Amino acid sequence: MKIREIRAFGLQGRTPEGGWSNELQPEDCVHTIIAVLTDDGPIGWGSVFTSEALVRASLALLQPLYQGENALEPERVSEKLHQNTFWQGRGGAVTHTIGGIDIALWDLLGKASGQPVGRLLGGRYRDRVRPYASLLMREPERIADALLRVKAQGFRAFKIGWGPFGKKSVAVDEAIVSAARDVVGKESLLMVDAGASDAFWPQNYKWALRTAEMLAGFDVAWFEEPLPPDALEDYVALRRAARVPIAGGEVLTRRQSFQPWLEAGAFDIVQPDVTKCGGLSELRRIAWMARNHGVRFIPHGWNTAVGLASDLQIASAFPDTDLVEYLTGSPFIDELASGGWRLDSDGMLAIPEKPGLGIEIDLDALAEFSRSDVSDLR
Repeated sequence: MKIREIRAFGLQGRTPEGGWSNELQPEDCVHTIIAVLTDDGPIGWGSVFTSEALVRASLALLQPLYQGENALEPERVSEKLHQNTFWQGRGGAVTHTIGGIDIALWDLLGKASGQPVGRLLGGRYRDRVRPYASLLMREPERIADALLRVKAQGFRAFKIGWGPFGKKSVAVDEAIVSAARDVVGKESLLMVDAGASDAFWPQNYKWALRTAEMLAGFDVAWFEEPLPPDALEDYVALRRAARVPIAGGEVLTRRQSFQPWLEAGAFDIVQPDVTKCGGLSELRRIAWMARNHGVRFIPHGWNTAVGLASDLQIASAFPDTDLVEYLTGSPFIDELASGGWRLDSDGMLAIPEKPGLGIEIDLDALAEFSRSDVSDLR
């Protein structure tokens, strides 16, 4: 099975808010779906946390390297693409795009072998996993309504992040977390994401340490991105001093970038994003590296249905990965996969058992979101 063509479909028109200082608008494109077409007919699907224009440019650069390649050898092909393009800016749009191709090749390998990707990644430890509802923070008086809506959908774990947190006052921060804990109840998991990878993050180590102490008082399960993404020494110091677990890593790419952070002891929980870090091949290597350093691996998942499907598959293949992120209110997750997603009575999400990633792309939804003609993909 050879790679015949790779296409990019930028998602726009209904882009949800991101919580960034320069807030996303519905027409902004930050997620791009990848379709790998083969000479034998099957299509593999991937996802890239990068705008369509950059993905298309990256595909043009990569085409001489992937054209005609074996579509059933994701790790070898992806590594070939990485090794031959590091000088183009390792870690940026090119790396993200290679990751999207990698996801699609794993999808193809699963379809060709008749196996779910999780089994190909080493075996399935579980057939369902707990999703945590991920939503933006609001002012204290508004966060309750937002959480009540997702709680009514059956979620029993919640992460709130970005928005006004860390940008107004210590009192506002505590009021938001207090209101959230009151709504979700003592029995639910509650996580807090400062979003310190936002542009010109205003806080520092002392704020993060003080805030971590406040969060521990509300039994918060982890404190995510409490510091800017290059502050390695501060992360190490914070992890040692804080009573609440420290999480991060969503902006890092490839295993080489994660290695010094894991070796230094910067995280209790590491959160690579499959649509950024280099795909499932890299995600698996990062996850095993984390396990070897005593760090929990829970993937970051603020992306698409294809990203969620990838996270579910790798969660099945790692013994301690018992949570996945579910971005609530995004049509790119809820509507892009045919049939959508449903929680069971325990608030768990079934890990697809069908071959590949285990989902089918709703081509009508893809056509709407990408404003593309997909008739030849049917």
